[in-house]
Amino acid sequence: MEENPAISVVIPVFNEQENVRLLYQKIREACKALRRSYEIVFVDDGSSDRTFDLLEEIHGHDGRVKAIRFRKNYGQTAAMAAGFEYARGEVIVSMDGDLQNDPADIPLLLEKMEEGYDIVCGWRKNRQDKLWSRRVPSVAANWLIGKVTGVRIRDNGCSLKAYRASVIKKVALYGEMHRFIPAMSTLAGARTAEIPVSHHPRRFGKSKYGIGRAWRVALDIVTVKTLTGFASRPGLWFGLFAFPVFVLGSLTIFAAVAALFTNPPVSWDVLFTVGLLWMFLGVNLLSIGLVAELGLKTGDYLPKKDVRPTVTTLGKSGNAN
Repeated sequence: MEENPAISVVIPVFNEQENVRLLYQKIREACKALRRSYEIVFVDDGSSDRTFDLLEEIHGHDGRVKAIRFRKNYGQTAAMAAGFEYARGEVIVSMDGDLQNDPADIPLLLEKMEEGYDIVCGWRKNRQDKLWSRRVPSVAANWLIGKVTGVRIRDNGCSLKAYRASVIKKVALYGEMHRFIPAMSTLAGARTAEIPVSHHPRRFGKSKYGIGRAWRVALDIVTVKTLTGFASRPGLWFGLFAFPVFVLGSLTIFAAVAALFTNPPVSWDVLFTVGLLWMFLGVNLLSIGLVAELGLKTGDYLPKKDVRPTVTTLGKSGNAN
C-alpha cells in the first residue's frame, strides 16, 4: 500500500493554462530541496481553457501530481476545501495558481511550523498588485477582520499558507471563508504564526478577483464572528443580548403604570404596549439562544461533499477525516 506523503501542496486553478506547467516545475524544485515525500494537488475550478488537459499531461509523467476537476466554477474556497479533503500529507501547503506566490517560500513556512505552530501564514510584505483595487481594500479588510475576530494577521488574503492536516481538515469552509482560515482555526485551538513571503506581478492571464467581492467578504466577517464568538455558548450570548431588552421592557411597563395615575389613558396604553413589545423581543432572543444550543448539541454544520461535484479525478485520494 502506498505510503502517505509528508507534504501536500494544494493549488486551486481557474483558466490558468499559461501558468500550470511552469508552476508545477517551480513547486517540484522547491519540494525536492526538502528531501521529504510530497504530492501536488491541483483543483481545477471549472476551467474553460486547456488547464485540465495540461494537468493530465503532467500527471501522466509524474504520479505525484494529482488533479480534481469541478463541473463548473464554485470559487476558491470550495476548491481549497476539496483539495484539503483530498490531500494525504501530514502538512498541507496552499497557494495560488497564478505564479504570484513563490514556491521557493515553502521551506520557510515549514521551518516556522517546526517551532510548534499549527498554521503558518504568508505575508505579502511587498505586494505586487494594483493599489486602489486590490491593496487598499485588502489593508482595510485585514484591519477589520483582526478587530472583529481578534486574530491579528497582516495578510489574511494571502493563499500561501502551511497547515497541519489534523487541524485544517476540521475547519468547515464555505462561501469566501478561505481568507478566514486562521480565525476559524481558533475553534480547534490552533497556534498561528505569520512570516513575510515573496510576491510577484502576474505574468500570464488575468486576475479573477476585484473590488466587487467586498460585500461578500463583509457578510463572511459577520458569519465568522458568529461562529468564533457564539458557537461554543450561543445560549449565553443571546441571553446577554436579551438581558438589557428585558430591563428596558420592565422600565417601560413601570413607566406605563406610573402614567396611569398622572396622564390620560391613551398614554398609558402606548407605554404599556411598547413595554410588552420589548418583553416579547427578549423572549424571542432567549428562544433563539435555546434553539441554537440544541442545534449545537445535536446538529452538524459541516458542508456536504456532494455540493462540489467533480467530473474527473486524477490520482489517489487521502482520508478527509
